[in-house]
Amino acid sequence: MSEIPSLFRIDPADSVATALRDLAAGERALGVTLSAAVPRGHKVALTPVAAGDPVRKFGFPIGRATRAIAPGEHVHTHNVATALAGSGSYSYTPPARAASPAADVPGFLGYRRADGRVGTRNEIWVIPTVGCVGRTAQKLAERANALHAGAVDGVHAFPHPFGCSQLGDDLSATRKLLAALASHPNAGGVLILGLGCENNQLSALLPEVDASANVRSLGAQLAGDEMEEGLALIAELVATASQARRTEVPLSELVLGVKCGGSDGFSGLTANPLVGRMSDAVTAAGGTAILTEIPEIFGAEQLLMARAADQGVFGGIVELVNGFKRYFTDHGEPVSENPSPGNIAGGITTLEEKSLGAVQKAGHAIVTGVLRYGDRVNARGLALLEAPGNDAVSSTALAAAGATAILFTTGRGTPLGFPVPTIKIASNSDLAARKPGWIDFDAGRVLEDGMEPVADALLDAIRAVASGRETASERNGEREIAIWKRGVTV
Repeated sequence: MSEIPSLFRIDPADSVATALRDLAAGERALGVTLSAAVPRGHKVALTPVAAGDPVRKFGFPIGRATRAIAPGEHVHTHNVATALAGSGSYSYTPPARAASPAADVPGFLGYRRADGRVGTRNEIWVIPTVGCVGRTAQKLAERANALHAGAVDGVHAFPHPFGCSQLGDDLSATRKLLAALASHPNAGGVLILGLGCENNQLSALLPEVDASANVRSLGAQLAGDEMEEGLALIAELVATASQARRTEVPLSELVLGVKCGGSDGFSGLTANPLVGRMSDAVTAAGGTAILTEIPEIFGAEQLLMARAADQGVFGGIVELVNGFKRYFTDHGEPVSENPSPGNIAGGITTLEEKSLGAVQKAGHAIVTGVLRYGDRVNARGLALLEAPGNDAVSSTALAAAGATAILFTTGRGTPLGFPVPTIKIASNSDLAARKPGWIDFDAGRVLEDGMEPVADALLDAIRAVASGRETASERNGEREIAIWKRGVTV
């Protein structure tokens, strides 16, 4: 174990370094003397930066100085501003050759489904078509969980407020997302619960669910007793799902969603690069990783475009990024309306800085596909998924796309859980120590132990969770979905 330094410079070209602890005015580190106190996770100037010049971190500009900055100064929102604008123009360059799939990599114990996909859980899901029967779905799941304890890995409901008063593409997106969840390999059986008069009719939703899925449906308005009939249908689902058994499968069968929420100044130093190692390990084994939160790649999109597998994928990334920027500007909002107050308090100054840290979760894998919201992953490698930065919306989209586990990095902490096992990874050891009920893994260890041993430990933890070990959010009963509503409400 090595001593943790006071300041950490990521790239030799950087004009700033990150404080690894609270620093006092007059302290000296990396050849500069601090002119003011600097909180942990915030930045210190290492070189002079003239007004209007770029400030560099991760080897790239994270914004422009709004005034001259001297070495030793605290660098943050008071002297740096974003340089992001609207839609950009990009050119395609073929990427370096992808690495060959790794051989003899340990796998995990998963549930092989009829369509060949592998789940990390064998659960029964109750999915309502509309918010009006959301609480009914919850009551059904609660009663069924008690009745069938031990037969499956759990019975869970996923209520939401939508499915009615929606029109056109907005309604279609809700239907598409719910159908994708109902087709998920972690669900050994699914009860789709409708009301009867909603826009999101069962007759339109059911054809979008995979034919191989173990699904039952119930319209509450037509049922004599929806609780009695619903429990009977769940019993049928359990009878089939309970026959499934975990078997040894290769790591190539894992679909890993990667997400960050409540980021801080350490996220880009520890947790996100660590998760990038996991993305690389899984994709190198022939598996799949999915990156989302498109507004949180603004300013770093070129790093992903440079790894597009071909011209078609490159064009898909450009269209996705520019389309999301237009989504902001069409609503009269700047594309740089990020970071959040919590991010800023943790030391992140601009969206460019946040994005350059966030894209590290994707590692160095070749981007093999671009998915629209509600799409399901259909190719191995790294996929880029359309969804906003909102934690619940983007994590739900990852699950619907087929992620069978999610790696969720955080510097501030959150209790949220989602339909699939969500491994919470703290960017700093203080958070991991303060919130052991929320956090599954301490990435702050990277600063003391180095990246390689911590990466090995996290990959072992992922295998254990994929094989059945509960995450903190699962133990806490934290499971929910959120749908991205973009249309009018009738």
